[in-house]
Amino acid sequence: MWLPFRIVFLRSQTVCRRSFAAALVKCSRHKENGNVTANVSLFSHSAGLAAQPCKALLFRKHGNPSEVVQLEDVDLPPMGAKDVLVKMLAAPINPSDINMIQGTYAILPDLPAIGGNEGVAQVIEVGCQVKSLKTGDWVIPKDAGLGTWRTEAVLAEDDVISLSNDIPLLSAATLGVNPCTAFRMLSDFEDLKPGDSVIQNAANSGVGQAVIQIAAARGINTINVVRDRPEFTQLSDRLKAMGGTHVIKEEALRRPEMKELFNTCPKPKLALNGVGGKSATELLRHLQFGGSMVTYGGMAKQPVTVPVSALIFKDVKVRGFWVTQWKRDHSSDGRAFRAMLDELCHFIQQGKLTAPACTEVGLRDYDKALDTAMQPFTSAKQVLIM
Repeated sequence: MWLPFRIVFLRSQTVCRRSFAAALVKCSRHKENGNVTANVSLFSHSAGLAAQPCKALLFRKHGNPSEVVQLEDVDLPPMGAKDVLVKMLAAPINPSDINMIQGTYAILPDLPAIGGNEGVAQVIEVGCQVKSLKTGDWVIPKDAGLGTWRTEAVLAEDDVISLSNDIPLLSAATLGVNPCTAFRMLSDFEDLKPGDSVIQNAANSGVGQAVIQIAAARGINTINVVRDRPEFTQLSDRLKAMGGTHVIKEEALRRPEMKELFNTCPKPKLALNGVGGKSATELLRHLQFGGSMVTYGGMAKQPVTVPVSALIFKDVKVRGFWVTQWKRDHSSDGRAFRAMLDELCHFIQQGKLTAPACTEVGLRDYDKALDTAMQPFTSAKQVLIM
């Protein structure tokens, strides 16, 4: 179980000599200059040095993010021998972050908690028993729940993994969730070869854009389905510029022109569903015999309906994928995660994989960023810059 407030800080030679049990979270509220502020303090058995503060976006109860998330001072108690002190550089606001604050996500933190599951940080200091990291390294979380919406943190060496620091900041900040999801779905469910096809809905999402680019780098065709909107032509052009083979509206899935489309590329072996409902059913209709539909999201909040005929006469496979579970399943042996990150960074260095459209927002303007992130048809990912 992750600890939402595992944040400690010590600049002392005694860091190697101490051992301590679980940190205790003590939350208090006090008045400062006539205003009520919140102060979250962490205490350990070692310690005699004054804690150092950082800024963090906390929520003390579940609910509407605009109502429950607050920017607060958080004290950082001492650092352990196997810990690293990091400065957060940038952290995006993802749908899963919103769901976690609302209390509707599959995993929920103990409260109070710091928001954010993804981001990139720079190592500022390492404990004397840290082996895999050094000062200056860029790191990202290995798992969800570390709480990335803050300025500094102390994390266990095993909670983060390094990545190349010669890639753009926004690419690094948004690497750990959507590109990893896209990479695994394109790798783990069907043996896709150059010339094969993949069909996906939610093609404008962060995952969808990563799917387009990774597939293009591998020579795989993508049929990209998006909801109709006033700026459809501009969106279509942008997705094609990323490497998308075809961009179509949801309504087109049910029209005869799909037959013409499949004169230019083979029927897909793989369907990627981030929407659910009727959209997912329509994807299934266009799969090859024996193909797979992988569901990784449900933006429509409607169940996936699988026609009996698709199961009997087309032998389609219906699967699900959650990148958090994949990371946990591979946590004992980090080679698969390391190899994936290395390949993704190589794509970025080659210019074959770019970050989604992002809007950089200062941490103090978090309320505007949260509000924008929750709007429909949001075209840019909100990224908090620390």
